[in-house]
Amino acid sequence: MALILPRSYHKIAALERNRISWIEPSLAERQDIRPLRIGILNIMPLGKQYEFNLLHPLGLSPLQIEPIWIRLKSHKYKTWDLKHLDALYVGWDEAMSPTPLDGLIVTGAPVEHLPFEEVNYWTEFVELIEEAKIHCASTLGLCWAGFALAYLAGVDKYSFKQKLFGVYPMRSLVPGHALMGTQDDKFYCPQSRYAGLSDSAMEAAQRKDKLRLLAYGEKVGYTIFESSDQRQLMHLGHPEYNAGRLLAEMERDKARGDVPPPENFDSDNPQTSWRSHRNLLFQQWLWFCYQRVSFLNNENAI
Repeated sequence: MALILPRSYHKIAALERNRISWIEPSLAERQDIRPLRIGILNIMPLGKQYEFNLLHPLGLSPLQIEPIWIRLKSHKYKTWDLKHLDALYVGWDEAMSPTPLDGLIVTGAPVEHLPFEEVNYWTEFVELIEEAKIHCASTLGLCWAGFALAYLAGVDKYSFKQKLFGVYPMRSLVPGHALMGTQDDKFYCPQSRYAGLSDSAMEAAQRKDKLRLLAYGEKVGYTIFESSDQRQLMHLGHPEYNAGRLLAEMERDKARGDVPPPENFDSDNPQTSWRSHRNLLFQQWLWFCYQRVSFLNNENAI
């Protein structure tokens, strides 16, 4: 339907080029439609430039979406445009007011090399996640955030000798699953990470009913999984990326000289070959949030 965004938002032109509808908050307030309030805890480097990667698939939803951009008190935001951060992002308490968020997306972060407790915002992050489990219909954790949610469920990451970088095939373990975002047995998704999760540890977590495993790849391991109560969905890849974002990471890594070119990705003819998985994942997740919120509202009204 539409994203609710201020007219001054820096990616309005890009959204319109991609045929994403938007309306200003003042107009949204005069409608009878209740938008889904989706919190976005963006801890990616150069976060302002990254925002479009999430707004694009969110904006394809038939639901009206109000993105609520969230900042952490304990994060330094060293590579960010601080004026943009101050103008658009709010703290957790403000994001949860006047009504709680309907869903929460947590992005990746370039801290995979650190033990979780050594990440300077870890304590605040855990507190936020615990509140989200109570108040939000679902939390979607991408890349590092997926690792962090797995760690809170009892599975720790291990480091790779070389970065896993490229577009890799995976197969669905639960075809047609409502939260995974694929109807096919095999699909592709970008990976850009220095860490993984042990297959045996993930399988043990499933036997203990801590996690439910949803997708697996020979090179990428168990990459999509959920909590047993379906309140958290974890994706260790970057389904939100487009080809341009992956190409930019390739150029950055080439300048560093420590990462080979991305696998299964033609940099001379970059294509977002995983588009269907990306779009379906976000649509299914938003629909899940909407259904759960509607159910809880109806239950409370009885």
